[in-house]
Amino acid sequence: MKKIIALLEQEVGYTLKTSLRARRMRLAIYPNGELVVTAPRVVDENLVEQFIRDKAKWVIEKLQHFKKTPTKTIIKVGRNGFRRYKDQARCLVQGRIEYFNQIYQFRFNRISIRNQKTRWASCSKKGNLSFNYKIAFLPSRLADYVIVHELCHLAEFNHSRKFWDQVGRVFPDYWELKRELRRTIVQV
Repeated sequence: MKKIIALLEQEVGYTLKTSLRARRMRLAIYPNGELVVTAPRVVDENLVEQFIRDKAKWVIEKLQHFKKTPTKTIIKVGRNGFRRYKDQARCLVQGRIEYFNQIYQFRFNRISIRNQKTRWASCSKKGNLSFNYKIAFLPSRLADYVIVHELCHLAEFNHSRKFWDQVGRVFPDYWELKRELRRTIVQV
């Protein structure tokens, strides 16, 4: 149930969830700025609001913190995205692998484009490179980072210091790109 409460001269929206299993009240603030209060079913709403007011300073600090923190970038693709954008992703990946492999000179077998749920790309021990079709929707610098990352696995099949040194040959700021990629979500 959505509600609004005044905290330190600010109006703050929150969601009240009741639970049969909850034994005490709990506050949670999520990166998107959502405040959720979970309480036992039998707790009076006045007690819930008093509980939030008692934590007002903490709530306001956390909400301000999340306003300053960079949020995730969400890219929406739409239905049938894989079928529609697979060829575009393949052209992008093949062209960029050709470009970056002039630097590395690695040998690989096959390049495939897939509709993966949790990965941007992968590299098999047999030297097969697999990329998520959603790479076509990434900003070009992030797409290049994913491609270089997988190319470097052809030399170092781990995330050791040697591996990151290989990635660093092209992207000395790879940690920043890695962080940015983690904040990027492509939705179908």
